[in-house]
Amino acid sequence: MSKVRIYTLAKDLGVENARMLEILDGLGVSYKSVSSTIEEDTVELIKQILAEEQDGEAPAAAEPEAVAQATTTAQSAPAATAQSSAAPKAAEASTAVAEPEAESEVPHRAPVVTIMGHVDHGKTSLLDYIRKTKVAAKEAGGITQHVGAFEAKTSKGKIVFIDTPGHEAFTTIRARGANVADIAIIVIAADDSLMPQTREAIAHAQAAKVPMIVAINKVDLPQADPERVKTDLTQLNLVPEEYGGDLVVVPVSAKTGEGVEDLLEYISLTAELEDLRADPKGKFSGVVIEGKVDKQAGVLATVMVQEGTLHVGDFLVVGEGYGKIKAMSDSAGARIKDAGPSTPVQILGFSEVPSSGETVSSAKNEHAAREVVAQRVDTRRDAENARVQRRLTLEEMMGPLGSVRTVNLILRADTQGSVEALQGILARKESDDVKINVMLAGIGAPTEGDVLLASTAEATILCFSVTPSGGVKKVADSKGVDIKSYRIIYELIDEVDRLIKGNVEPVFEEKYLGRAEVRMVIRHPKSGNIAGSYITDGMFKRNAKAKVTRGKQVVYEGTVVGLKRFKDDVREVQTGYECGINLDWNDVMEGDIIEASEMVEVEQA
Repeated sequence: MSKVRIYTLAKDLGVENARMLEILDGLGVSYKSVSSTIEEDTVELIKQILAEEQDGEAPAAAEPEAVAQATTTAQSAPAATAQSSAAPKAAEASTAVAEPEAESEVPHRAPVVTIMGHVDHGKTSLLDYIRKTKVAAKEAGGITQHVGAFEAKTSKGKIVFIDTPGHEAFTTIRARGANVADIAIIVIAADDSLMPQTREAIAHAQAAKVPMIVAINKVDLPQADPERVKTDLTQLNLVPEEYGGDLVVVPVSAKTGEGVEDLLEYISLTAELEDLRADPKGKFSGVVIEGKVDKQAGVLATVMVQEGTLHVGDFLVVGEGYGKIKAMSDSAGARIKDAGPSTPVQILGFSEVPSSGETVSSAKNEHAAREVVAQRVDTRRDAENARVQRRLTLEEMMGPLGSVRTVNLILRADTQGSVEALQGILARKESDDVKINVMLAGIGAPTEGDVLLASTAEATILCFSVTPSGGVKKVADSKGVDIKSYRIIYELIDEVDRLIKGNVEPVFEEKYLGRAEVRMVIRHPKSGNIAGSYITDGMFKRNAKAKVTRGKQVVYEGTVVGLKRFKDDVREVQTGYECGINLDWNDVMEGDIIEASEMVEVEQA
């Protein structure tokens, strides 16, 4: 029996994907996403349901028409004239009602897609095929060395692509690409499978919490092995749909164009499910993709508009600098006067090159822009004065205490065997309350890319038998990232235990200490009544919890505020000794029994 993909059926029947999923939920059919497949008998059921819905709507729509026709026939000519004159007014009224509803709904925007992956796996070539240009040939060595944002008019509508460099040296730029994108496309060569930078790209996409689609490129090569790539992905807990998971994997060829339409279809479907919206009339906000200095034009900044609309002449504030838009051009190089949401634009007007990844906001005029900048400078100076170097506390690093918490780690070791051994040990450390998330595990010393990822995901870098370079340590200090190196594996495990312990709510229980019998009450002018007692069992400690029993009734619960042996203050008294017990209570009597206890933390398995 043949199977049909959900989105294909929705397209054939002219139904929205969301409506199709509602019908499947009503039928109790399980699915992973709109790209999942369903059986033929389920398809027939869906067709019947939709047919019944249409049949139910037709008579309801026909009744008003019949009533209107009967009324028109029965009415006289003057009445008909009055009715015809009233019709435009009714139409105007209905239009007036409909317009505010339309205005209140925020329109959809084009998805912003980032292309990530290992060097020479064909990211830019794939993008070239989509937008029918040849950018790769212009790059040094055929490798992309800057972040470029481009609009592509596809059969599925407008899609904005961000081409992030795949080489390890450009990890920081790639991270910025992931943070401004709605969808991440991880490109993996079918003849090469997962590589170190591929794993980093996946980790960055996961840290940015954006939906991922894997494009297995170069399937046209004779040595291509897409199944190997899918199997390797499962080792990273990324299970393709064909294997029962929810990861969309699309075989493509940037050379022949095979599978590219399917990839665009999946991008469109993912964007539809994400329900991406932005208000062109709202307050402007954006992100700097890249900045550079042109010898002729001056400072140029590529900005991705996320909300609102940019106009030539607007004042923009970026970090502690501002500028006025003198000119704007789109991704094709054409001059434009305004730009709405999901539009990458190159702006001329900044006096200094803005940093990539910085947020951009607008100001009414130059005076307002200067005020915002001055306020930011004051805030930064206050923060610097308050602390020399701020370190994140465990609660800030792991988030507020809840039912299940996550400890994010990046592992670096000297050999693959060490990495696998550490991962095995860490897997056994997980519990119902704490999850250990190893975001990245690799061989060799930590890199600046690791520090950037740790900063983004609030992770700790643990090194075994490797040490970070001075430059990496400096970057880690500036970003407040902890890098901890160990030569003995047990010390590393102890550190993980400390991280876990700091991330678990402590459990306390009451521990019995001892019992004392009050034999006389000593009245003291300063300390109040002191219970002259004899320790019959266990021991007593200062600051322990105390419970006083008179007969069979508990008459007091409080604290042992003081212990005396003769005239000396003591910390504790053992069994068989007499002592003076000072409680924060003055009604103690001879014959009372005092029990002492303390709260101790219980070690959790």
